[in-house]
Amino acid sequence: MSSSKANLTTGSVEGAGEAAPARPAERLPWTLKLVYGAPNFAGAAMIIPIFVLMPKFYADVVLVPLGYLAIAIAVARSLDALSDPFLGWISDRTQTRWGRRRPYIVVGAPLCALAFFALLNPPWGLSGGIAALWFGTTFILYFLFSTIYGLSHYALGPELTLDYHERSSLFAVRESFTILGTIAASAAPGFMMKAGMPERRVFFVLGIAFGLTLTALYWLLALRVKERRDFVERKSNPLVPGIRRALRNRPFAILLASYVVGSVTGAIPATMLPFFNAYVIRPHNPDLWLSIELLGYFGFGFLSLPLWLAGARRFGKLPAWLASFVAGITGGGAMFFLGKGDVYPLLVLICWAGCGFGAGLFLTPAMQADVIDYDEFYTGKRREAQYGAFWAILPKFVAIPSAAIPIAILASLGYVPNAAQSPPVILAIKGIFALGPAIFATLSFMIARTYPIDEAAHRAILEGITLHAQGLPAPDPLTSRMVPPPHSNGIDEETGWFLDYFSAGELRRYLARGGGSPVRDVWRAAALSLAVFGLSAWYVLQRMDSLRNDPGAMVSLCVVAAGFAFTVFLFHMMRLRPARSLATGRVSSDMIRIHLSGD
Repeated sequence: MSSSKANLTTGSVEGAGEAAPARPAERLPWTLKLVYGAPNFAGAAMIIPIFVLMPKFYADVVLVPLGYLAIAIAVARSLDALSDPFLGWISDRTQTRWGRRRPYIVVGAPLCALAFFALLNPPWGLSGGIAALWFGTTFILYFLFSTIYGLSHYALGPELTLDYHERSSLFAVRESFTILGTIAASAAPGFMMKAGMPERRVFFVLGIAFGLTLTALYWLLALRVKERRDFVERKSNPLVPGIRRALRNRPFAILLASYVVGSVTGAIPATMLPFFNAYVIRPHNPDLWLSIELLGYFGFGFLSLPLWLAGARRFGKLPAWLASFVAGITGGGAMFFLGKGDVYPLLVLICWAGCGFGAGLFLTPAMQADVIDYDEFYTGKRREAQYGAFWAILPKFVAIPSAAIPIAILASLGYVPNAAQSPPVILAIKGIFALGPAIFATLSFMIARTYPIDEAAHRAILEGITLHAQGLPAPDPLTSRMVPPPHSNGIDEETGWFLDYFSAGELRRYLARGGGSPVRDVWRAAALSLAVFGLSAWYVLQRMDSLRNDPGAMVSLCVVAAGFAFTVFLFHMMRLRPARSLATGRVSSDMIRIHLSGD
C-alpha cells in the first residue's frame, strides 16, 4: 500500500493525486475519527426526549388529544421527508471556499438547538389544538434544521476514506457516540425526576445542555475536519436524473429496500416503550424503570460494538449485519408474553435486543459508502449527500405511520391518560410494541441477504474507477460485464444526464409518436399525484372539524399519502421544462437509441 498519510486538517490523503482519485486511503488518525463522530453524541441525545418522552408528555401533561398529536407527528415528518432530497442535492452542488458540507453544519446546528429547546418547553397554559400546533411547528423546525446539518455530516463520512474496513471503523466510532448520547439522554430524565426535579424543569435543563453541546461539537468538527479538494471541485448532477440513476443502482436498491421494510415499524419501540412500561409492566416507579430499560438497551448496544466490528473485519460487513438481526427479532417477539410485574424479564430481553442494535448503526452506513463508490464507477460523480437523502426520505415516509398510528389506535380503543387501561388497550400495546417490529425485522433480514458487495468486489470497484479515470474500460465485479468509462458511448455528459429526466418507456413513446408525447407523460403523472394529494388533504380536513373527538388512525395514513404524493408531484414538475425541450427536438433520435441501448 502507499505511504500516504491522512491529514486531520484536510480530511484528505497526501500523495493520492488527481490521477487516481479512487485509491483507498490509509488508516485515519483516531483524533479525526473522534472529532468526526463526537457530534453524534448530542444529536442522538436529542432523539430520546423527542421520540420517547415528548408524545407521552404532550398527551398526559400538556393534554393534547392523542389523535391530533398523531396528526402533528405525521405532518411534521412528511415535511421533513420532503426536504431531504432537495437539501442533499443542494449540498452536493455547493461550492464555497469552506467546502460543500461545512457551511450547512455551522448554520444548521445552532438553529436545530433552538428548535429543540422550544419543542421541549411549550409555554404554560397551552392545550388542545394550540398545543398541537406548537408541537407540530417546533417538531417541523427541529427536523428541518437537523436535516441541514445532518445530511452534510453524513455525506462527509464516505469522503474521508475509501478503504473498505476503515469505513467500518470510522462509522463505528461515530455510532459509539450515538449510543453514548442515547444512554445519557435515556438515564438523565428518570434520575433527575427521582431526585425531585419537576418534569418541566428536567426538559428545560435538557434543552439547554444538549443544544449547547450540539452546537459546540459541530462547530469543532467544521473547524478541524476539512473536505477532500478533489471531491469538492467536481461538478454535480441535476436532481431528477440523479434520482433515476440512484434507483438503478442494484446494491443500493437492495440496501434501501431492506432498510425501508425495517423502518415500517421503526418508530414503534421508542414511541410505545413508555406506554408498555407504564401500563403493561406497571412497575412502582415507571419513570425510573423507563430510564433503566433504555440504559440497558443502549448500554448493551454500546458494549457489543467492538464485537460486531471484529466480526465485520473477520467475516465481512454483510454476515455481521445479518447476525445482528437475531437478537432484535427474538428479544422483541418474546416481550409480547410479558405482563404486570415482569420488570426484570423485560430488562433482560431489552438488553438482549440491544446487543443487535449497535451493528446496524455503523454497518449500514459503511455498506452504503461502498454503494456510493459503485455509483461513481458508472456515473463518474461523487454524490454522498444525495444518497444520504435517499437513505432518509423513504424510510422517513414509511416510519411516519409507526410514530403516529399506534397512539391513534390507542385513542380509538379508549386510552385514558394516567389511568389503568382496558384489556383491548393492553393487548394493542403489547401487539404493536412487540410483534410488529419482530415481523418486519424478519422481512428486512430476508431482503438484506441478497446484498452483493463484499471486500473483494469493493476492491475491484475502486480499481475500475481508477481505470475509468485513465479512459479505459473496466469489468463490473457484480455482473462481469465490461463497462466503458462514463459518457464514452458517443453521448456527451450533459446530454446523458438530460435524457435521464425520462424513463425508458417515455423515451420509446417519444421515438414512436414524437411531438408532445414527453409533455403529456409528465402532465399525466403530475396530475395523478396531485389528485392523490388533494383527496388525502380533503379527507384530513373533513375529519379535523372538532377538537372534541380524536380523528382516528386513517387520518395519519392520509397525511402520509398526501406528503408522499406531493413529493412525487414536485418531482414530475421538475421534469416539465426538460420535457418541453425534448419535444422540440433537442436530442436526435439516434442519440436517444444509443442512450436506450446502454440501459
